[in-house]
Amino acid sequence: MNKILITEFMDQSAIDLLNKKFEIIYDDEIWKNSDLIEKKIENVDVIIVRNKTQLNSNILQNAKKLKFIGRLGVGLDNIDTNFCEKNNIKIQIATGMNADSVAEYVINSSLSLLRKIPNLNSRTIKGEWPRTSISSNELQGKTLGIIGFGLIGRKVANLANAFRVNNLAYDPYLNETDLSKENIKLTTLDNIFNTADIISIHLPFTENTKNLIDKNSFVKMKNKPIIINSSRGGIINEKDLINAYLKKLISGFAIDVYETEPVKRSFLDKINPDMNCILTPHIAGITEESNQRVSNFIAEKIINFFNNL
Repeated sequence: MNKILITEFMDQSAIDLLNKKFEIIYDDEIWKNSDLIEKKIENVDVIIVRNKTQLNSNILQNAKKLKFIGRLGVGLDNIDTNFCEKNNIKIQIATGMNADSVAEYVINSSLSLLRKIPNLNSRTIKGEWPRTSISSNELQGKTLGIIGFGLIGRKVANLANAFRVNNLAYDPYLNETDLSKENIKLTTLDNIFNTADIISIHLPFTENTKNLIDKNSFVKMKNKPIIINSSRGGIINEKDLINAYLKKLISGFAIDVYETEPVKRSFLDKINPDMNCILTPHIAGITEESNQRVSNFIAEKIINFFNNL
């Protein structure tokens, strides 16, 4: 019987489905121990991971039987794709399965930050009554700049349309013809910086996107926008982000992904409860519903793969 190693949390219904056809080794904390993964991977045909499990060449070279890597998500930063290609190991990502969750996170963050909910909540808990001292804004009529207009970016735009938002998108791999049926205007990155009230990032982390938004970007932001990053850490320079907020170049931020995860204490020490910000632990794409979709999608792909061998 083929063996599957699952190194991070997975929906139980998907595990039960796989358990009918495979021998399952499930330990959602094993990602913390690379030596143990290196040992366990020797005898498995499949490994299922999220973003915390590091599958570098040092670990993968011990995978004598490995045929399939299931990624419960879409990023591939933690997997040596070149090694897999050379050794005929299939990688399956869960394309689109958590897109709705991420899109809702962006809209939720936009509404909360425009209304200054984090700041108002903090001060009310402290016994203050800032009913008139802190002003807030509506989402309706604002300009939303979406950086990276793939599936998630499109879903964000579709949800934002309900608020009659002016949608702008920057994506170097698209042209106006690609967006002929979309209610959105394709524009430059600088134009988004110059005109957007909200900026939402939906890019992979690459050498080209590393520190894409830094101090030089923030000084161009004329409307003091809200910044939302639910894609990958390192695309926004974290030090420059905090400085931009303190200098009032931006009016708030929601960060779900970080340069280092878990997030470093040095970053958290710069945050105080009265800041208009939302910090979450890489959960934008994780809801009960999305976890079921992602898990079952990967389980079905594994079953189909081995049925067709």
